[in-house]
Amino acid sequence: MLEAIKTYFETIPSLHRALILAGGISFFWIIESAVPLFQFKYNKTKHAALNIFFTFTTIAINFAFALLMVKASDYVVANGWGLLQFVKMSLLLELIIGLMLLDLIGAYLVHMIEHKVKFLWKFHMVHHADVYVDTTTANRHHPGESVIRAVFAIIGVIVLGAPMWLVMLYQSASVVLSQFNHSNIKIPKWFDQSFGFILVSPNMHRVHHHVTRPQTDANYGNIFSFWDRLFGTYDSTDMKDIEYGLDVVDNSKHADITYQLRMPFDKSIKSDY
Repeated sequence: MLEAIKTYFETIPSLHRALILAGGISFFWIIESAVPLFQFKYNKTKHAALNIFFTFTTIAINFAFALLMVKASDYVVANGWGLLQFVKMSLLLELIIGLMLLDLIGAYLVHMIEHKVKFLWKFHMVHHADVYVDTTTANRHHPGESVIRAVFAIIGVIVLGAPMWLVMLYQSASVVLSQFNHSNIKIPKWFDQSFGFILVSPNMHRVHHHVTRPQTDANYGNIFSFWDRLFGTYDSTDMKDIEYGLDVVDNSKHADITYQLRMPFDKSIKSDY
């Protein structure tokens, strides 16, 4: 079974990756339409348009970096570099530890840095500027941020010595989990009190999208929730107190593509902490 998974992700076609992305959005779009947590008064399709635009720019940038990532992975594996190459382990253990560490470096760490470094935060603001967080928000990233995340992903591959099949598996899981934890789905308490100790739930991530700090600077995880608990960045603010958007930008322009693209370079927008 594990060998079949490894073989599949070693040669996963671009079409299949696109289907995972589109399938995830479609699935969670249907679910959140049926059992929403917040009753947004918005045109769901119109709201999705800008987020889908940013999704395509993210895809384009990831394709541009794809060859570099493949070369980096092939090189570190061939030369025995990286944490995963130092110790011989079973395929199952490599999969579990690899997913955890790729999530730590490629999601949690870069996300936290984006919030702490002012220049990077200005790019990440575009993601937080959505006042109607739903599954399409998952890939709402300024092109500049997509470049930053692609660079960190490559760094993660080099540091870990991650084989390409593991990278592809991680990226596929990351996309789907991100769509899930951004979705406007009403999640029962038992989920957070069980699976929520391992996986990032929508309730946990909604806190991160609150309009003000300190909630904005909490719950950085994407796949695994235990990184936030381990590093002291977990926040459990109640859902009734959550309000989306950013208190330092003009939230009325959340769907203005020009305003969003210019946001990182707009000196009138406060980025101080």
